[in-house]
Amino acid sequence: MNSISIDYNKDDKIVVLRGDIKILISNRFALRYIKDYLTKDIHDDYIKISIGEKYPQEVFSAVTEMLKKYGIEERVNIGAEKALSDFQIEENKFREFSMKALEIRNNNCNHDEFREFTISLEKNMKNRSLYELQLLSAYHLAFSQNACNFSVPGSGKTSIVYGAYTYLKNLSDDNIKKVDKLLIIGPLSSFGPWELEYEECFGSKPSVKRLISGVNKQEKIDYLYSRYSSEITLISYASLAAVTDAISWFLKANKVMVVLDEAHKIKNTTGGITAQSVMDIAQYCKSRVVLTGTPAPNGYEDLYNLFKFIWPNKNIMQFKLNQLKDMSVRKNDLRVHKLVEAIAPYFIRIKKSDLNIPPAITNPPILVEMGEYQRRIYDFIEKKYIDSIIENNENDLSNKFKAQLVGAKMIRLMQAASNPNLLKLPLANFYKYEDISVEEAGNINDTDILKEIIEYKNNEIPKKFVKTKELVDRILAEGGKVVIWACFVQTILELKHYLDSNGISCQELYGAIPVGKSLEEDDESLELTREKIVALFQEKDCPFKVIIANPFAVAESISLHKACHNAIYFERTFNAAHFMQSKDRIHRYGLAKDVKTNYYYILSQDSVDEVIDDRLAIKESRMMKIMETMPIPLFDNVSGDFGDEDMKAMIKNYVARTKKI
Repeated sequence: MNSISIDYNKDDKIVVLRGDIKILISNRFALRYIKDYLTKDIHDDYIKISIGEKYPQEVFSAVTEMLKKYGIEERVNIGAEKALSDFQIEENKFREFSMKALEIRNNNCNHDEFREFTISLEKNMKNRSLYELQLLSAYHLAFSQNACNFSVPGSGKTSIVYGAYTYLKNLSDDNIKKVDKLLIIGPLSSFGPWELEYEECFGSKPSVKRLISGVNKQEKIDYLYSRYSSEITLISYASLAAVTDAISWFLKANKVMVVLDEAHKIKNTTGGITAQSVMDIAQYCKSRVVLTGTPAPNGYEDLYNLFKFIWPNKNIMQFKLNQLKDMSVRKNDLRVHKLVEAIAPYFIRIKKSDLNIPPAITNPPILVEMGEYQRRIYDFIEKKYIDSIIENNENDLSNKFKAQLVGAKMIRLMQAASNPNLLKLPLANFYKYEDISVEEAGNINDTDILKEIIEYKNNEIPKKFVKTKELVDRILAEGGKVVIWACFVQTILELKHYLDSNGISCQELYGAIPVGKSLEEDDESLELTREKIVALFQEKDCPFKVIIANPFAVAESISLHKACHNAIYFERTFNAAHFMQSKDRIHRYGLAKDVKTNYYYILSQDSVDEVIDDRLAIKESRMMKIMETMPIPLFDNVSGDFGDEDMKAMIKNYVARTKKI
């Protein structure tokens, strides 16, 4: 009787068939089955079948049934039988481990083990006491070594990581869980906070190396291959791909906890270079940590890479990508409950309501009547654009070109409502588009209006500038500090000049402000970096009491809540995620109960500003409800940029104000 042997290479996760292969593949039905359901790696004397994300038993079972169906005897090698047995033992152990991780997550901890953990933190993290939920999260991470933290911004995720890290670092050298270094992959804006938080947790500055753009590629590689690397290494997602091989060597040579900060940046499952670079190093990490407050901004498929990173050799999600995408578009899909159950042992989440932060004060919008020249410019642009959108049916934003066209017009409308000086600059300075006609559609081609735009600076100061100064004066007179949020860099620069010229010292904070090599090296430099600005702002005798910031560049990671309790919103877009992130910069865990956090919104009356204010209030309410009620928040695009509902609100507002039928 014809026979085929089944072997299993555990290291490469490949099943190999040898023997009467020609006899098997001569049967066209067997060949079709192999090609369609098993593999295309077929040769005359062997067949290789990759396990992929399947369990070995699944592949063995499929092969066995196939051979039996086509009358071929199977012979399982002793090595393959042992590999299957070892795999089953390993899976049973992992199942027990997962059940214990779930118990910890549900606050059902072993008292003695938890006490050992807390004693270690009291001894080794003397400068910081974690609150109850932080302590539980840190213990869950220390136990599992590989976990996701989906807590809201301001909940202290950095302190939680340091808590788990210091416990694992201080284990005995022969303990399999021991780590001795941290590699943090995150946005540039996160580097300073990681260093500052270390000092606040441990009372000393860390040994740290930033692998940023100012460090050339060879220097980065030399550092990663060195035997004398720092305790903390910081690298951005953008820089990772160029040094992936060196990073892999670094991880194999050391016991490293790897942290993905703002990990939603690796959600791309279609071959993105950033996501792939992270996946390539996953297997070499001693411990893996995923941090993000928005794990599934677009759908459940965004979770795929996050959990694949923390357990690269386990199929813990139990769903394929196409299934996750299908679940995202189907309301109340019953599979979602099964998904959450499957991943529950490996993630923890602290909600905003868990933090017991004193509620912030949202002051009524401050409506500012435009000056004569600004009003004339704004009304012309609004009429031209909104009439065009209505008449040409451009409000169908499912069409990519129309969406870009409308987006360009909204940018110009927001600029006219805020600071008409911006209209002199090319649209490409503010908005990415693919078609030249989008640039042309955003241009103003009326000679009289163009003249007024060009001469605007000589005719009047935007009234929002004047009102902002009045509000800043009052806040400073009361001994406060303030962060002013503006969307356009040119506005930031002009507003700074205006406030400076009126005796209000302020500092801008946006993408062009450089990131330092490290806080320690930054202290010795005369260059004003993001970290130095934030650090100075926290000091009582800071020479400036006002920061003007761009939410797109610095709304993630930085904390201003210890020194600043006032935020003025000079410009906003329809993007609720950026708006909420910016609010969290001054409203975070750690605020004293008597602290009053104030938000002020300055709006140009009868303009797009009022529509943005209404739409953001609606979006924020929906997002908060989702974040408080769903174990995995799925925002269904409520947090994104300009959309259909925003467009409808814009048209409705315009028609109501102009009484246009």
